[in-house]
Amino acid sequence: MVPTPEAIRQALQERLLARLDHPDPLYRDLLQDYPRRGGKMLRGLLTVYSALAHGAPLEAGLEAATALELFQNWVLIHDDIEDGSEERRGRPALHRLHPMPLALNAGDALHAEMWGLLAEGLARGLFPPEVLLEFHEVVRRTAYGQHLDLLWTLSGTFDLRPEDYFRMVAHKAAYYTAVAPLRLGALLAGKTPPAAYEEGGLKLGMAFQIVDDILNLEGDEAYGKERAGDLYEGKRTLILLRFLEEAPPEERARAERLLRLPREEKPAEEVRWLWERLLASQALSWSKATARRLKEEAFQALRPALEDLPGKEALGHLQGLLTALVERRA
Repeated sequence: MVPTPEAIRQALQERLLARLDHPDPLYRDLLQDYPRRGGKMLRGLLTVYSALAHGAPLEAGLEAATALELFQNWVLIHDDIEDGSEERRGRPALHRLHPMPLALNAGDALHAEMWGLLAEGLARGLFPPEVLLEFHEVVRRTAYGQHLDLLWTLSGTFDLRPEDYFRMVAHKAAYYTAVAPLRLGALLAGKTPPAAYEEGGLKLGMAFQIVDDILNLEGDEAYGKERAGDLYEGKRTLILLRFLEEAPPEERARAERLLRLPREEKPAEEVRWLWERLLASQALSWSKATARRLKEEAFQALRPALEDLPGKEALGHLQGLLTALVERRA
């Protein structure tokens, strides 16, 4: 019997908190803060169901999924610091609740625990060495994507095209969100991941990030992040790049002047102006259509590779979760 998504979420939450327990209460609270805030744990769920669908043991899938959720949480801590974010999962970002160096150090600690968990899994025979190499690929790709994202903001770069956005997102978010869980499932079962996992997973992960950018404009409290936070942070989203391509020269100049300002210097009324212009623009509907196209292309690539997997019940959950990445349901 394959566990339900809720049962897996609970198991992952328990493993995360147990891994991050510590006798020093303040240190423990810092380490456990983001994991305690919950979240859908889509990447962890994808990893477990991918492992089961490929025929790997549940324990191996849970341990690899816990490591990927540790990755997700330490990356979010660092990302929030680097972006100057205000909120995460409906509460103030960790560096807004505590001095920034403490938050940064907590992210480092979670990073270390990720590698410790993976090394223990290797020593126990749960993982082949290729699993650790896959996590190295996750970290290196995500770091490069974050480099591009930060570089464009810090350097005031606006001469970007949608292709630049796709390259950045493929590294920063798409690989660890969709490609890595699929590949990990195969590796945990002692199989070679097919090339379709990267081709389809990247497209699905890019669609996921486009939807995330859209939710930052349209989302409500359930979204869990500051509405229009991407504008305050100067993010070069696909919606923004398309808007700038099509905007009259005076509107483009006004938007770029605003986005070049540091967060604390951005006038709220100007941010609201740009937010309303984006919501009313063709760029929003074009971005939604792009996400739908990428999702369709992703499943065309993935379907032949997935349909013959041995764990049919787990495969059903896996396919539903891959769809949920873009449709934001679980």
